[in-house]
Amino acid sequence: MLTKLQDLELFENRLTGEIPISIWKIQSLQQILVYNNSLTGELPVEMTELKQLQNISLFNNQFSGVIPQGLGINSSLVQLDFLNNNFTGTIPPNLCHGKRLRVLTMASNRLQGSIPSDVGNCSTLWRLKLEQNNLSGALPEFAENPNFDYMDISSNEISGAIPSSLGNCGNLTTINLSANKLTGAIPPELGNLAELRTLVLFQNNLVGSLPPQLSKCTKMDKFDVRSNLLNGSIPSILRSWTGLSTLILSDNSFTGGIPTFLSDFEKLSELQLGGNPFGGVIPPSIGALQSIFYALNLSNNGLTGPLPPELGKLTRLQQLDLSHNNLTGTLKVLDGMSSLTEVNVSDNNFTGPVPEKLMKLLNSSPSSFLGNPYICVNYLPSCGETCAGNNSFKPCNSPPSNRKGFSKVQIAFIALGSSIFVVFVLYGLIYLFLWRKKAKHDLEISAQEGPSALLNKILEATENLNGHYIIGRGAHGTVYKASLATDKDYAVKKLQFAGHEGRRLSMVREIQTLGSIRHRNLVRLEDFWLRKDHGLILYRYMQNGSLHDVLHEIEPQPTLEWSVRYRIALGTAYGLEYLHYDCDPPIVHRDIKPMNILLDSDMEPHIADFGIAKLLDHQSSAPTTSIAVVGTTGYIAPEHAFRTAKGVESDVYSYGIVLLELITRKKALDPSFMEQTDIAGWAKSVWSSTEQIDQIVDSSLKEELLDSTTMDQVIEVLMVAFRCTEKDPKRRPTMRAVIKQLLDADSQVRSTKG
Repeated sequence: MLTKLQDLELFENRLTGEIPISIWKIQSLQQILVYNNSLTGELPVEMTELKQLQNISLFNNQFSGVIPQGLGINSSLVQLDFLNNNFTGTIPPNLCHGKRLRVLTMASNRLQGSIPSDVGNCSTLWRLKLEQNNLSGALPEFAENPNFDYMDISSNEISGAIPSSLGNCGNLTTINLSANKLTGAIPPELGNLAELRTLVLFQNNLVGSLPPQLSKCTKMDKFDVRSNLLNGSIPSILRSWTGLSTLILSDNSFTGGIPTFLSDFEKLSELQLGGNPFGGVIPPSIGALQSIFYALNLSNNGLTGPLPPELGKLTRLQQLDLSHNNLTGTLKVLDGMSSLTEVNVSDNNFTGPVPEKLMKLLNSSPSSFLGNPYICVNYLPSCGETCAGNNSFKPCNSPPSNRKGFSKVQIAFIALGSSIFVVFVLYGLIYLFLWRKKAKHDLEISAQEGPSALLNKILEATENLNGHYIIGRGAHGTVYKASLATDKDYAVKKLQFAGHEGRRLSMVREIQTLGSIRHRNLVRLEDFWLRKDHGLILYRYMQNGSLHDVLHEIEPQPTLEWSVRYRIALGTAYGLEYLHYDCDPPIVHRDIKPMNILLDSDMEPHIADFGIAKLLDHQSSAPTTSIAVVGTTGYIAPEHAFRTAKGVESDVYSYGIVLLELITRKKALDPSFMEQTDIAGWAKSVWSSTEQIDQIVDSSLKEELLDSTTMDQVIEVLMVAFRCTEKDPKRRPTMRAVIKQLLDADSQVRSTKG
């Protein structure tokens, strides 16, 4: 029946098991598209006899074993995509035998051996992706190939030199050879690559200086050679990289001073020069880099002198690392840099007070200020000695004290007061013991004996939570809106408890901990009150509702420009990063979805319900034979479909689904998708078969996509979403990596637009 079958398309069907051997014997087959399933087994040698086979897309499955070595001999392969499987053995030779191969993707497997020489001689090849394997040996020589556009062989065991013949591929835009064992110098022939935008060579053993011929790569956007053995000064001729957004030279042996010509890089968003023996002062020209917003790292050098006032012009900068230098003077210039989220000035010779606006950063990371014996911390009565953050910092001025000593009368009163204090302490301890004994029998616990004054007003404004004031219902409870006065709107969530009350003291502590968390992209908990069967949690009301409302519910649909969607994506990522990295212990949200992303009047996102899933999960101790799955269908990571999510990887997956909703304006489980297919499967399927962003993106954005730079950014964000929704949680990026990728996408757009 299938003897004339040409296209086998079974992608995105959640298939398991092996492909029947009879399929591999159908001589008329031209395409085998079974990607994004859970298929297993080995590829049979019979597939090497399929002479008409052009496209084999098996990515994101669990195939294993050795790829048949005669695969390319009889066929006219155009596309071969085996990404993210468990293949072992070597890459078959002669894959380009038919002179038609365009795409060769075998990344994220366990392949060994060297890269066949015919790969370098394949004049039809467009894209080569072999990253994250165990490949070894030297890179092949590359013949002239005007079609070759993209090469990623990172994270392998490749050794030897970078072949100068790569310069024959004049239309290469991306080269990533990072995390290998490459030696020798960067070949000057790479300067022939006029279209080169990304050159990533970090974590190798490259030596020598930067070849001045690279200045001919005038479209360079990202240059990363950190963690090598490179030396010499940075040639000023590289100022021709006018569109550069990322420059990373860290952990090499570059010498000289910080080049003043770096100020010519007007579109630079990240500058990493740490871990080199750069000397001299930080040049005032650093202030010209006003587009820099992600990171400035000048740590572990030999820099001297004070911070130039011009440094304060970098008002968008988020991460600043000046640690391990010999810098002097005060930190006053940093006081106006309100965008900073991370600062490290440790192990220098700074003097004077830590600026008031940096006190929060000092309190959260005191070690980032240590090693400066002459800096001090002002005593601020508003927060008392906690402003010091750590006993390692001396106060600049102490609280008022009596320097003349005490009189005998004062000493007598002090002694009397101390005695009375001791009596009260003993009384308090006895009372506490009796109270704790009583608490075992009296579990009516709340934040106060009754609701606070604010919550009383809320209850009054909502007529004791009358149904007329309901604005939403979710898995964790019902939400009401309370208006106390102009611009004084609150949202109060009523949580239902059905479990063991012995956890209530712990619940109070957990909610108090959640209330202490502060971040611009997290909804701030204002107040709470716990009863036996329910609890009230109070938040500020967000004027634009939830992202779910804006994307799917409001009619007619509000205009949502791409720049707004991007800002929502980035802000949400920042909020999740804070929960994962800056909370101790880290908080896994476990229910990231558009309904839990609230938008203020400026469309700035705020994540809601963080910590609530864990709170409600723990409050129940009733025995059960089933396992409760926390989360919402469509957003739950595959590995947690039948068990509770505990790792941060589950949040990353859910975040990827949110990204796809922002791009497509489709729901996670949209009726337009095929049966048993979610938004991730649908989007990956469409992209794999067409690589046309207009087939995926929300139709209201298509006019914006006429701008090629905007289209490039949308595609980059789509790629981030695909990485976040990898089936294997180990292959998903961290939220910190997601932010870096989103910022890279933004910097590329800005560098193109100027």
